[in-house]
Amino acid sequence: MNIPRTNYVPRLLTCPNRSFFLFGPRGVGKSTMLRHALPEAVSLDLLDASLYLELSRDPHRLEAIIGQKPERTWILLDEIQKAPELLDEVHRLMESRRWRFALCGSSARKLRRGGANLLAGRAVTVNLEGFSAKELGTNFDLMRSVSWGMLPFVQEDPDQAPEILSAYLNTYLREEVREEGLVRRVPPFVRFLNLAGQFNGQQVNLVNIARETAVSRSTVDTYFSILIDTLLGHFLPAWRPGFKVREAAHPKFYWFDPGVARAAAGWLRDPVDRVWQGTALETLVYHELRVYNEISRKLRPLFFYRTPAGVEVDFIIETARRQFDNPPHVVAVEVKRAERWDRSWEKPLRAITSGPELKIDRLIGIYCGSRTYQFDNITVMPIADFITALFAGEIF
Repeated sequence: MNIPRTNYVPRLLTCPNRSFFLFGPRGVGKSTMLRHALPEAVSLDLLDASLYLELSRDPHRLEAIIGQKPERTWILLDEIQKAPELLDEVHRLMESRRWRFALCGSSARKLRRGGANLLAGRAVTVNLEGFSAKELGTNFDLMRSVSWGMLPFVQEDPDQAPEILSAYLNTYLREEVREEGLVRRVPPFVRFLNLAGQFNGQQVNLVNIARETAVSRSTVDTYFSILIDTLLGHFLPAWRPGFKVREAAHPKFYWFDPGVARAAAGWLRDPVDRVWQGTALETLVYHELRVYNEISRKLRPLFFYRTPAGVEVDFIIETARRQFDNPPHVVAVEVKRAERWDRSWEKPLRAITSGPELKIDRLIGIYCGSRTYQFDNITVMPIADFITALFAGEIF
């Protein structure tokens, strides 16, 4: 089922009642959400070239453009990363006029690089991702989302997904990379994107990636930092609970969306195999965990776990940090792209219970079947049931 373009999908993320930054990757619906959440706001879009040039030359014009508005009026500044010099003026107007600002952007990189301090804590920061399965409700199609991702434009028009995702990546390269001057030479970065797309959901070895892309290790490190800062990807760190084994140290890298990862890998016109689908399903689960973490404001640390012996658990959610007298509490999640659950997949989950000084809250297996099972202390559930339980607060 397609989502009609005229229908707004309500987002789970709510706006704070004070000034805030709203960050999120391009195309996830930040501006649309704010227009629906704050319809009374004075809206200024820095993609408007004349407005951008005027405010860049004279940030003090911002007050005159807004006009005589009462205290607590909402002011929406879209694409704020294009003009970090405006933040000093925003700060002044927050203090002198008591206006509230919703500052929307796809990256905090340029703001920090320009010396801005993100208003010294006077504005909170919230993050918006692509659609969640919970937001889509009955319109959520698991296999379509695994194949093409959760971007609103893709969900609205899945038949055009390859064209939309190709244009998305080209727009990113043009507007974020070339125009902002994030890299000196674009071709090596394009080669890196292709490789990073293919290695979605895998541990990052900077030396190997540098060799494959024919650039230095430090350059690859910079490339990854660009993806992180522009919110296209996330490092999932290795969990190090202090077991008496040498745990893996290299993080995994996940793109924020399986469809964008597929576009970066150059596989939009090719069928993807089950290995890729398995990684894409992990990416989707990671996406749902991040969305719930943000909207619930629990902000629990997320990890994966792998030992040198090859025992790996896809996701570790640390529900309580280690303290002096108390061990950490965790939820462990294993994800499988299969319609039937194989009991052998429970071994990694059971393996972590043998470690000392650890409190297991839940052990969960996720798969693409339709039945829920309880095998001793391991709950195996369909992904739809997991998502329902997650947003009901039953997982963590």
